[in-house]
Amino acid sequence: MAVADGKFLAVGSNAAIRKLAGPDTRVVDLHGHTVVPGFEDSHLHQAGGGPGVDLSGARTLADVYAAIAARVKISKPGDVIVSNGDWHEAQLKEQRLPLRRDLDHVAPENPLVLVRGGHEYVLNSAALAKWHVDKNTAAPEGGQISRYPDGEPNGELMDRARTFVTLPAQKLTTEQQIEFWKDQYARLNAAGLTSVRHPGVSLDQYRLLQEMERRGLLTMRVTVLLSAPRDPDGPGVRAFIERSGVKADEGDQWLKVAGMKLIVDGGFEGGWMMEPYSEPFGRDRTFRGLQLIPADRFTSAVRELNRLGWRVGSHAVGDAAIAQVLAGYAAANADSPLAGKRWAVEHGFMPHEDQLAQIKALDLVVTVQNHLYIAGPSLVRYWGRERAERTTPVRAYLDHGIPVAAGTDAPVVPFAPLLTFYHFVTRDTMSGGVMGADQKITREQSLRIATMGNAFLTFEEKVKGSIEVGKLADFTVLAEDILTVPAKRIEEMKVLMTVVGGKTVYGGQQ
Repeated sequence: MAVADGKFLAVGSNAAIRKLAGPDTRVVDLHGHTVVPGFEDSHLHQAGGGPGVDLSGARTLADVYAAIAARVKISKPGDVIVSNGDWHEAQLKEQRLPLRRDLDHVAPENPLVLVRGGHEYVLNSAALAKWHVDKNTAAPEGGQISRYPDGEPNGELMDRARTFVTLPAQKLTTEQQIEFWKDQYARLNAAGLTSVRHPGVSLDQYRLLQEMERRGLLTMRVTVLLSAPRDPDGPGVRAFIERSGVKADEGDQWLKVAGMKLIVDGGFEGGWMMEPYSEPFGRDRTFRGLQLIPADRFTSAVRELNRLGWRVGSHAVGDAAIAQVLAGYAAANADSPLAGKRWAVEHGFMPHEDQLAQIKALDLVVTVQNHLYIAGPSLVRYWGRERAERTTPVRAYLDHGIPVAAGTDAPVVPFAPLLTFYHFVTRDTMSGGVMGADQKITREQSLRIATMGNAFLTFEEKVKGSIEVGKLADFTVLAEDILTVPAKRIEEMKVLMTVVGGKTVYGGQQ
């Protein structure tokens, strides 16, 4: 292939392409390695789980306690200790969360907050006392305080119950924030990623990304969904948009706005279900997850966003949450058809057959991630084997003709796109074996939803997502052929080079 001015100039045989080379042409021999379109991620927050005690490498509870103990040793009594969020209990041999009384042994005098994913904190006794959460504290609407059998909080605070906690603010200058995001994108480039869609960014973060683009510092094509204001409804989202000064779909091929994100339910530990959880884990036995926005407010918001010409991506994990999203979208569709607007269901873990038909009828896109890869055993405990096996039914979505865009939800799930690819073609998990084998897809399908599927989601299928003449020269070089190598090797496959707009951003000849 020949690249000029950031685009594919020609694609063909070695002999045909070599004829195009001039005296100033740089020729790169990839020595038979595999080239694929640059990987894209439809739902990625950041590469790592933030600052704090690093638990990403923990594989046992003892590892967790050792990492915390090391931080306690260099902290003063009373200092607040926080973990990163780049871990999950399913990666631990014991397959369970460390709870309040476990953590008290290792941090008796320091308030300790384990950040677990994007929807949950786990606190020790000192932290619960610091923020005045006790046996008599009621959970706020849209939140959950899990408890031991004696009624005492076990330390697990879900979704809006986390608002009791005020984590130490990390004050970074603009230059420090830019360095942080440069490092983030370098890590993503090294994994083979050339484009990401950030679902739910603040206005400040969007302005920071604009500054990075102005300085020519982006090594990744970035699409953002702005976070909806707290407790959104129609007037609220309209006022937010007016204050922001941001226009629908503004931007270019490096940074663009894709719409607004709304969150209807919790994560997999709080996904809103039609039927109760199988094992409530210190919650009421009627626990069905968490509804984070009432249906009337949600419908009001999406109708107004549709009227204003904004697209919507709605976080919906459980089947009850998906039902609310589809009802709200249907109301917006009645005002002005959604066909061709590529509104999205984010995650869509647990759709029913009738919901698949509704998703297709409304002409929606579903962003799918490999949460099951890391959290499989936990989902079995939460929802039972049958529901866990149905999680993220990519095969069903594709069979119904629903456009799908692949991603990870990093740092909730590791950001490597090759792990997503591997899980979707095998349904294998990190520690729970194969789950939902009937939802396997082919390798070509997995590659398509990670590339063209993402380009379609962001209305860019004509300019990127495949290696074709005239498209942006975004591609990834792999050590082996991803379409033919034994499946287990995909997990450990090396990325040799990542190129964005014809510029090498990782590996190769810089």
